[in-house]
Amino acid sequence: MTKAHLGPTFEEMLHPDTIDPATRRKAVKALKESPLDPVNLYNITWRGADNKIKYEVLPKELTGVEAPIVVLYGRDFPTGAHKVGAAYSVLAEELLFDRVDIEKHTVVWPSTGNYGIGGAWVGGRVGAKSIVVLPEGMSKERFEKIESYGARVIKTVGVESNVKEIYDKTWELRRDPNVRILNQFEVMGNYRFHYHVTGNTIVELAAELKAQGIGNGAIAAYCSAMGSAGTIAAGDRVKQAFPDHKIVGLEPTQCPTLYNNGYGGHDIQGIGDKHVTWIHNVLNMDAIACLDDIECKKGLQVLTSEAGQEVLVRRYGIPEARARALGTIFGISGVCNVLGAIKTAKHYQFGKGDVIVTICTDAIDRYHSVMADMARDHGAIDDARGMAYVEAIFHGAKADWIKDGTPDMRRQWHNLKYYTWVEQQGKTVEELDAQKDPEWWVEHQKLVPEMDARIAQARRSGL
Repeated sequence: MTKAHLGPTFEEMLHPDTIDPATRRKAVKALKESPLDPVNLYNITWRGADNKIKYEVLPKELTGVEAPIVVLYGRDFPTGAHKVGAAYSVLAEELLFDRVDIEKHTVVWPSTGNYGIGGAWVGGRVGAKSIVVLPEGMSKERFEKIESYGARVIKTVGVESNVKEIYDKTWELRRDPNVRILNQFEVMGNYRFHYHVTGNTIVELAAELKAQGIGNGAIAAYCSAMGSAGTIAAGDRVKQAFPDHKIVGLEPTQCPTLYNNGYGGHDIQGIGDKHVTWIHNVLNMDAIACLDDIECKKGLQVLTSEAGQEVLVRRYGIPEARARALGTIFGISGVCNVLGAIKTAKHYQFGKGDVIVTICTDAIDRYHSVMADMARDHGAIDDARGMAYVEAIFHGAKADWIKDGTPDMRRQWHNLKYYTWVEQQGKTVEELDAQKDPEWWVEHQKLVPEMDARIAQARRSGL
């Protein structure tokens, strides 16, 4: 087999200060100076060059709730979004078990955007040929980034929620024996990255926040919208550390699949894929809530436009430097996650000691075209419109469109997997039923040390 360039272990992604110092220095330098250098694989982490976690505690003047809402942000990952971590973990595991040979195989990344961007980047750094399959209705910036990394793009019909059409295309592609499908919705490398790296980052953040006088040393809730349902896997780790912790999943009201078996198109890019993914541990989820896609995009207008930031400064007293900084870390799904966190605070009646954590998966660089369309169709932000959006969308968020994860609801969520995974994607009923046992998930969590040992051995032997 052609030798591939492998990067960090899961533990090194969690704690980059454990990376060989010379490699770490080279990686930090390359992040801006040489972003396509394979050493940037060692920049896949939630931490900066100073090894501190990248997060923001959102101002109460924006959220309108007493509970502190904290966002980890993915802007500074090598591709500008955290999905690169899942893409790397998935491909690394396939290489370690000799299921991918980069000399003869083309790897296919089924995606609605950020996973495909991450896969295109990771594939190129590792040395693999890549194809990204995604719906034609995604933002033009997504296609531009994928192609800039040298991957081939196949566009399928539809928008964010048209994942069935992506799956159909991958079944066509897999007829070629030299194609390998790296399905983020199914493969557990995605789950393991977020369980270990994202989850433990959040657990460690709790103590850091308490030392600053924020929260009580625990994490009350973790909110995450589901696309592949990789990111929400972090909640499984956080709940192990804090047993009273609540995991709240988020969907678009325009496509409320878990909420009420709903369907439809929407434009919260990266979430709401109209099915329950294989890697989603729905039996551990405490609630499902829905958010409106137009409200998420209007919220993004406020946070990222100069006029919106001026409203936050002049009308709500947020320091100018902070308002500008917030504008650099949000994309559409990040606003969705924050609105879900506000809804969660109201639903559970959380107070000042109850920290809620969520994720800004990507940033505005992927959505300038979407924001231009919003200004054209709904109006550009001015003082009156900015205030109206803050009051209605952030402060006025209601505790509606939320359902608790009762035992009966959890069974319903789990049973929905049947229609995608057994009827369409070749899983057996026995495999589906096995996921009902919590130990099924624990066994996958326990594989992280083995993967790390394999990665370290592969690096020593020159894989």
